[in-house]
Amino acid sequence: MFLIIVVALLIAAMARLSSGQHATTSLAIQQARAYQAARSGLEWGITQAFNNRNCATGSPALGGNLSEFTVAVACNSSGYTNEQGIAITIFRFTATAQNGNPSARPDYAYRQLTAVVER
Repeated sequence: MFLIIVVALLIAAMARLSSGQHATTSLAIQQARAYQAARSGLEWGITQAFNNRNCATGSPALGGNLSEFTVAVACNSSGYTNEQGIAITIFRFTATAQNGNPSARPDYAYRQLTAVVER
């Protein structure tokens, strides 16, 4: 009887450890996806700034594994003229990516990245 109880406790401990490991791995994957979604938002904003020469804000559409994430891109710009008389514009981008509401998802992920670009 003692042996059966010890084996049952061992099985229960292994099941709990396995469940915790699975949750940690799932959350790590979601965090990596959130990072990539925010990085995509930065790249979108930088592309818009260089192509249109203005500060682009918005929410770019993502596909594939990132389709569950929403990305908000904010931009501020300031300009100056350098010593050679060339107009320089500095763009400051902030991209925020998240996959829903933190109270509704156990695998909620959030990332915010910033970038400064000179043109």
